[in-house]
Amino acid sequence: MAIYPESQAATALHDPLLPWLRSIRKALEDLKSGNDSCLELTKLVSDCIKMFKDNARYRDDIRFLKIWFLHIGFCKDYASIFTEMLEKKICVGQSLLYVWYASYIESKGKLYEAQMVYQMGIMRNAEPIDWLKKAQALFLDRMSNLVNDSSLEKIDVGQAIQSEDSRLNPWSSSIIKDLLTRINSQIVNFDGYRSSNKAYSGKEAISHQNFSRNKIIDIGGRKYQIKGRAGQGGFAQVYKACIYSNPDEIVALKIQMPAFPWEFYMYRQLDQRISAEERSKFGFAERLHVYSDCSILVCDYLANGTLQDAINSYVVIGKSMEEVLCMYYTIEMLHMLETLHGVGIIHGDFKPDNLLIRYSRDDLVEDGFIDRNSSWRHQGLCLVDWGRGIDLTLFPDDIEFSGLLASVVDTYGLCVIIHMMLHNSYMEIQEKPSPDGGHIYLPKSPFKRYWNVDLWKNLFIKLLNNPHCNNDMNLLKEIRESFQDYMCSNPSLIKKLKELLLKQRASLCSA
Repeated sequence: MAIYPESQAATALHDPLLPWLRSIRKALEDLKSGNDSCLELTKLVSDCIKMFKDNARYRDDIRFLKIWFLHIGFCKDYASIFTEMLEKKICVGQSLLYVWYASYIESKGKLYEAQMVYQMGIMRNAEPIDWLKKAQALFLDRMSNLVNDSSLEKIDVGQAIQSEDSRLNPWSSSIIKDLLTRINSQIVNFDGYRSSNKAYSGKEAISHQNFSRNKIIDIGGRKYQIKGRAGQGGFAQVYKACIYSNPDEIVALKIQMPAFPWEFYMYRQLDQRISAEERSKFGFAERLHVYSDCSILVCDYLANGTLQDAINSYVVIGKSMEEVLCMYYTIEMLHMLETLHGVGIIHGDFKPDNLLIRYSRDDLVEDGFIDRNSSWRHQGLCLVDWGRGIDLTLFPDDIEFSGLLASVVDTYGLCVIIHMMLHNSYMEIQEKPSPDGGHIYLPKSPFKRYWNVDLWKNLFIKLLNNPHCNNDMNLLKEIRESFQDYMCSNPSLIKKLKELLLKQRASLCSA
């Protein structure tokens, strides 16, 4: 029988949590020895959480964090408990929170969500950050080991497939195997696809940490002059390169180890499904070279920076992005997701780093904003990095996505980006009472009174509380048009937007 805290009041005067810890430890020992049931331990842990969850003294206490994780282990709805921990700020600045929870949901097969948790901790700069990044790197190594010779089993879509009867094993189900076979048969016939059974002979020249600039490498008989590293991720490195040393022909070379043709497949789906008027918003891939040890994706290169760069340009001077600029990029992103989801495509990694900024070569004309024609058509954002993309048309009608892997991934990512533009901080949500007597989720950060609060509040309420996330095109359109109507109702807003975009271009493109 567990000893309850009431019998240890003297100790509680100095550290009220301590007697609970002792009781929980004894209950754990009794459970292991078979002298007690799990029900009593579960109640003890739950009571402890209720007692201290609002106590600021234990907010950063590792001992209390361990009790929360016992609580997670006892509950089926562990995601809601983790959300509550974030809301209560339980050790949110410590790496241990994110590593423990990511490891737990990884054991449940929630691989994409585990990666999201690691990324959340890194974005919050949880300490020690080096340990968190190392844990994430080890996680990515484990994911890499799941890749078979065809390399396509690294696709994240499989992990969230759920039939009406039971959850499928993402790495062995017949449905996923059939999917991969069908995708393979399509990829090899795409224009620009080139494969070899040999290893890439020039990989060492660019994979070394101290690679030399202006090095010439040969990929499929074409010479590329490396101009620098443009980015790096868990599975890929991206380089800026000139074709045949021509400074007017610049491309991005995305080198992935092991080979990963899926992103090329997604680009070709975009080519087939997105209209010519909208296609420039989603990036282009010219060709893919597949070797036995890596793949090299040749993509368009945009040198104007990312939306994250634009956000950071305000962070460094202690300000937030002007509201009219936030509205403009919000309209752009809403239209992007409306277009994608309308053709059965989900991006899966919607974040400011993956949104490149596009600038029109011609001067922006204020009258053209309403119809998005003339120079405004070439102004905006370009969504890249399709390695986590999901092609919904590949799946049977009776298969549903669960958890965070439906279109809600994109819409939640949109909310996070908007929050970062408005507040310069990662979004935290909290439960608030709704007019109908229930509850809704909204960002914890308050709206500034001089903003158009009704517009922003409507956006967050509808996107964070949408139960029908897989049919969201009409909702996205409705929200987009509300922002467009507001912008077009006041010509001074378009004029100000034009000035801000010119100022942003001069600042970021000269940096």
